[in-house]
Amino acid sequence: MQWSGIKVVIFDVDGTLYTQSRLRKKMMKALLAYYSVRPWKLNEMRILQHFRSEREKKHGYSGSNLENAQYEWCAEKGNYPISKIREVVEHWMFNFPNKYLLSCTYPGTSSFFKALKSKGFKIAIYSDYKADDKLKAMELSADLVVASTDPHIDRLKPDPRGLIYIAEKLGVKPEECLFIGDREELDGRCAVNAGMPYLILDRKPFDSFDFYAKLEKEISKQPSRIWDEPIIPQIS
Repeated sequence: MQWSGIKVVIFDVDGTLYTQSRLRKKMMKALLAYYSVRPWKLNEMRILQHFRSEREKKHGYSGSNLENAQYEWCAEKGNYPISKIREVVEHWMFNFPNKYLLSCTYPGTSSFFKALKSKGFKIAIYSDYKADDKLKAMELSADLVVASTDPHIDRLKPDPRGLIYIAEKLGVKPEECLFIGDREELDGRCAVNAGMPYLILDRKPFDSFDFYAKLEKEISKQPSRIWDEPIIPQIS
């Protein structure tokens, strides 16, 4: 990685800052424990399945009000009330998993964040879903947090609007940013569409994961970034 021109490091969240396989195991146990004694609620698991699958089908979506549209897609697929979809998704996808995230955070992530800040890099987040609570759960912080569902984005990867917005907000060119993700077909393509350098996570078993440790070693040799003007952190 050529770090000399990079001022901002942008991270995807799910699968990039924490391992999804470990989280899924914990969540499966929790779901089975909950629904095994509440079989009349099993339909909620189908809601979760439809919500995820319908969103996956909409890669590159660009429109208006993505925040609501994602629930409407699920409602059309399974004929569920939108209020019920929101209730189930909010609980099982956006709130309940957060208590497991710290134990699922990739080794070296926190240290790499600290190293970036000590060297003067700005840190931004571009997530498919709102990520503020997830970051708090992982004890991580960023200068700017952006989600695909934010009203000023309303785009799904690989549409580059989210990355371009981050560059503009932090006052840098796309080529002065580095986007780190875990999916070549989405994160990688999104970066290419934005004209931005990117890295795709080196998938290793959790116990031998050293991707961020290697990057930290690289930036330790870099001079500190000097900004022409102070940048005020923006929180979406």
